[in-house]
Amino acid sequence: MTAKRIIACLDVKNGRVVKGVNFLDLRDKGDPTELAARYEDEGADEIVFLDVTATIEGRKALLEVIKNTASVLSIPLTVGGGIRNIEDVSTILGNGADKVSINTAAVENKKLITEAALQFGSQAVVVAIDAKKVGKEYVVFTKSGTYNTGLNAVKWAKEVEALGAGEILLTSIDRDGTREGYDIVLTKAISDSVNIPVIASGGAGKEVHFLEALKVADAALAAGVFHDGIIKIHELKMYLKSQGMEMRL
Repeated sequence: MTAKRIIACLDVKNGRVVKGVNFLDLRDKGDPTELAARYEDEGADEIVFLDVTATIEGRKALLEVIKNTASVLSIPLTVGGGIRNIEDVSTILGNGADKVSINTAAVENKKLITEAALQFGSQAVVVAIDAKKVGKEYVVFTKSGTYNTGLNAVKWAKEVEALGAGEILLTSIDRDGTREGYDIVLTKAISDSVNIPVIASGGAGKEVHFLEALKVADAALAAGVFHDGIIKIHELKMYLKSQGMEMRL
């Protein structure tokens, strides 16, 4: 059995880590470099760094902050936000990231997924899918959750896998920041439809929520519960191991 992963997420705005609810009302949570180092010490398997306003502000990600964050880590770092073309992918990877996460650009320019996978390897290409329930189906949203693409999330997941993505970062906008638990129906639907790893994101509030997510996903990502000290990563992994999950301790 492949070990399940616990991923700490740093949503960054103006060089500071922030956290909100349903992608709104962002509040300051600290310095990304300090938090990244702390989460590695606490046992995180990976760090995801998302420049959450880069795309809607029409700018590139903050390279100096990315470089500083990468410099304190030995675990994998995924960076997303403001990535529009293959040059941006190259720049992000050249500044210390191990993987890039693309969402809006992946929808608007599908060729970028394939181009990045061919040039840097599928393992370096994560497609982020931000999904929200609209009627009876889950729909993909881009531009930090502000734009309804009309794309069915399950169909889009299958397509990004075919285009060369090595991993999917799946966030439930409905559950984001609510601490009510991951959207297991959504996560299972996506996981069952693809053969690449799926990271569950959005809604973690208790240790049992991670257990529920990792029964259907390859990794579970959280932000607020780690930032606020509600859940300690090492204790979480010990709990998950006690429940039969294969974890790296």
